[in-house]
Amino acid sequence: MNRDVLNVGLIGAGRIGQIHARNLSRSIPQSNLCMVTDIVESNALACAQNFRIPHAGTDHRDVIGNSDIDAVVICSSTDTHAPIIAEAAKAGKHVFCEKPIDFDLDRIDDALDAADQAGIVLQIGFNRRFDPNFQRIRKAVTTGEIGIPHQLHIISRDPALPPREYLDKSGGIFMDMTIHDLDMARFLIGADITEIYAVGNALIDPSIAEIGDLDTVMVMLKFANGAIGIIENSRQAVFGYDQRAEVFGSNGKIAIDNVHPNTAQISSADKIYKDPPLNYFLERYQDSYLEEMREFIKVSLNGGNSPVSGHESRIPVVMGKAALLSCQENRPVSIGEIQ
Repeated sequence: MNRDVLNVGLIGAGRIGQIHARNLSRSIPQSNLCMVTDIVESNALACAQNFRIPHAGTDHRDVIGNSDIDAVVICSSTDTHAPIIAEAAKAGKHVFCEKPIDFDLDRIDDALDAADQAGIVLQIGFNRRFDPNFQRIRKAVTTGEIGIPHQLHIISRDPALPPREYLDKSGGIFMDMTIHDLDMARFLIGADITEIYAVGNALIDPSIAEIGDLDTVMVMLKFANGAIGIIENSRQAVFGYDQRAEVFGSNGKIAIDNVHPNTAQISSADKIYKDPPLNYFLERYQDSYLEEMREFIKVSLNGGNSPVSGHESRIPVVMGKAALLSCQENRPVSIGEIQ
């Protein structure tokens, strides 16, 4: 593109959209956020006012049809992702889209075909790859610092159940929550997952079972390089947002702990304690949201490969489907059964 600044349009001004709006307008000088749309007009207008975006509206086609806009950031509902990606690609816009592209693999493939044919940058929002803690684990694996990886353990627990109206549309725990950890498992070990065995239950709120969902799951993983792993998920950790990981290898291990609001530790005669970990994913991963967007702007302006391409982002959806099938049929599921 050979320009210093990328003109960007934002589609969707909910909580994630506002995070990206803040980063694009205040923290990335190479971006010019010039339009925002949301199906709820008040959301678009509030976002425009908060971040000094000159144009706001309710129709995403106004963004895609604007010849001055070089790239779009899609933060609308999941069911709109695939068609908007295809529309934007046909209009020659680079695309950043929140995960997942869709719950349906055929719809994902249609969007990927449109992006490939247009030759645009397509980056999907698996932001945890950009978290400095997880990147440190990845570095320890790639450099051989802990030897050959043998075991992976990821713990990911939310502080509280999301609202029921969110759960009804989330795609289920494997597509909404575990999908991040499945992507991180591949990223950290640096190998494909070949087999998944998942178990789960609705232990926090039994009514979740009524919509065919779970709130507590464990997922066993087999990797192509021989390593094995486990993911623990819960929708409710009363002490805060629980995000930990460990890789054990032939020469040692590396582990990351929760992020706390401060480093203070209080000691008294009967106990030693510190404040609970951060309680919200937007706080815990705020740096990663900024870094993923910086990378998208850089690649869109200067060329190169997206660090989380559309094709790369399809794989966690396949794994999420394998985990669900495993849980439903109480058996290990090969990834090849889904692809």
